[in-house]
Amino acid sequence: MLYYMFNKPQGCVTARTDEIHRTVMDYFPKELAQRLHPVGRLDKDTCGLLILTDDGDLDFRIMQPDRHISKTYFFYAVGTLTAEKKKLIENGIPLGGFTAREAEIKLIREFRIGDLEEFMPDDRRSRYMKNPNGPAFSASVTICEGKKHQVKRMLEAAGCRIFYLRRDMIGALALDPALSQGEYRPLTEKELIQLKNN
Repeated sequence: MLYYMFNKPQGCVTARTDEIHRTVMDYFPKELAQRLHPVGRLDKDTCGLLILTDDGDLDFRIMQPDRHISKTYFFYAVGTLTAEKKKLIENGIPLGGFTAREAEIKLIREFRIGDLEEFMPDDRRSRYMKNPNGPAFSASVTICEGKKHQVKRMLEAAGCRIFYLRRDMIGALALDPALSQGEYRPLTEKELIQLKNN
C-alpha cells in the first residue's frame, strides 16, 4: 500500500483529471499518479495537507461523515474576530440550509490589510488594497465536518472574509513544515498510525 503526504499548492484542483485546470496528480510521476487517489478534497485556492493513497479502506474511514475526524486550518481574513463572533463560531453557526457543528477557533494575530498583500489572490488584491489600513487577522480553526467551502462560509457568516486558507492537520497528523507547496513524501510509520487511529 502507498501513503503520501502532499502539500497542495493553490491553483490546482483535487481531482485525478481535469480538462481545464492543473490537478494534484500532475505533481506526481505518471507511474505513481496512476496508482494514487486523493483522500477528500481541498478547494482550488486552498493549500496544505492532502493525503494520497491506493488504500480504499483508509479513504473510506477518513471520509465517513459520522466519524467526525477533525481538520485544522490556518487562515488570513479581512475583518475582526471579536469575542462575540468567536463564540458564534464555537457554538455552531447557521450557514443557510444547515448549522455548522461546534468549532474551535483561535485568534493568532491582528494586522492591517496592507500587511498581507502577498497572500491575496490576484483577482481580489486590488479590491482589498483599496483599504490598506482596514482590519485583518490570522487565526486557526478546527472543524469536525467537511461541507463544501465550510470554513470560508463560517467566517463569512460571522462577517469576515478569508483570502488565504491552508489545511495544517487531519486528526493528529500534521503537515510537515519542511514540505514546500507542490512537494510530497511518503508517510512515516508513526504518521500512518496517527492517520489510521483518527
